[in-house]
Amino acid sequence: MDAFKTLNSVAAPLPIVNVDTDMIIPKQYLKTIERHGLGKGLFHERRFHEDGSENPDFVLNKPAYRNAEILIAGDNFGCGSSREHAPWALMDYGIKCVIAPSFGDIFFNNSFKNGMLLIKLPQEEIDKLLDDASRGANATITIDLESQTISGPDGGTIEFEVDPFRKHCLLHGLDDIGLTMEKHDMIDAYEAKAGDERPWL
Repeated sequence: MDAFKTLNSVAAPLPIVNVDTDMIIPKQYLKTIERHGLGKGLFHERRFHEDGSENPDFVLNKPAYRNAEILIAGDNFGCGSSREHAPWALMDYGIKCVIAPSFGDIFFNNSFKNGMLLIKLPQEEIDKLLDDASRGANATITIDLESQTISGPDGGTIEFEVDPFRKHCLLHGLDDIGLTMEKHDMIDAYEAKAGDERPWL
């Protein structure tokens, strides 16, 4: 997966609590195991009317936020079922970071494993970021994972916590397979030794 170091982007405000994984990516999009192409179904029931036309009132359909790579969300984002398609859809659409007061546990784990940064902040800090985000395309924020800071358009800085292991994986673009391959020398040595000791296997 791609490494995550810094991100400078407009942030889209989505101050809705309990956004579940079905709202993020509806069940009709779960027939595939491909990670690409799911962005078209992201927030489908809110982004589109029944006739397929765009809902101009939904934040990601507004011109200022069409290219947003950061989402400022409400409490308990990603609750509901454990579908890994939810972070896949967000990332395929272009969202690389979600900031919220709290997240569904399974969604939280799945997101980091797929290279998306999730940041938990107190509600008062979320409110500041929502205010910044409400200014649209003129207000970008910068996330620096190395220093664990969020810089707002007015120069203010917010610090955030992130698990050191998850931070290491994001900074170096390591998913579970990548972590395993870091130990390929040890794996090769073990297999060679096992082959010598048990040639019948």
